Amino acid sequence: MKKRFQKFYKIVLKIILVFFLVCIGSVIIFRWIPVPLTPLMIIRLVEQKMDGKDFKWKKDWVAMEEISTHLQMAVVASEDQLFLDHWGFDLNAIEKAIKNNEKRKKRIRGASTISQQTAKNVFLWSGRTWVRKGFEVYFTFLIEVFWSKERILEVYLNVIEMGDGIYGAEAASQAYFKKSAKNLSPSQAALIAAILPNPRKYSATHPSGVVQARQQWILGQMNNIGKLDFQ
Repeated sequence: MKKRFQKFYKIVLKIILVFFLVCIGSVIIFRWIPVPLTPLMIIRLVEQKMDGKDFKWKKDWVAMEEISTHLQMAVVASEDQLFLDHWGFDLNAIEKAIKNNEKRKKRIRGASTISQQTAKNVFLWSGRTWVRKGFEVYFTFLIEVFWSKERILEVYLNVIEMGDGIYGAEAASQAYFKKSAKNLSPSQAALIAAILPNPRKYSATHPSGVVQARQQWILGQMNNIGKLDFQ
């Protein structure tokens, strides 16, 4: 019995070791190479197949210098204004979200930072289980350690869902404005950022009053930020 337990214990340790090595290795690899596919993209393709729809998958990876600084500021202004200052987690936003959920009110946006969203989009599946959240914390820690803030934002802007079958800044810019991401105006950048809370519901081509109001708020926040300093 003791030998069986020791053998099982060694197997578990090996599995855990392999898991950590694969996780760290993948994070290090994606520090330099583009992310080709994400779990969410696969899920969306499966959903399209199950619904009998045509496949929609537009994604064009571009380097950070090929993405308008206006869009960079817009997503930081709308999603995570403390992005350059925190180590992956906005503790104040998390505390507010917890208190809000306890009162059963509408969920507060912004509890998840850009780092957390990037970790989830690149390495994990959708869902709100504690297991998934635990992995999100782990991968957020890893990318904050191994990636620069500029790299985190670059990956975020290249993989995030920005419409039905549309992923990343370049694909969104071409789909909505027929131009490259580096040529987006402040207004266009703010409009793309405005639909991110629910990009399959909100439209950048036919923005609702809610989206337009959020666009104007984001433009104001962009003016307050002024410039992103990754140094």
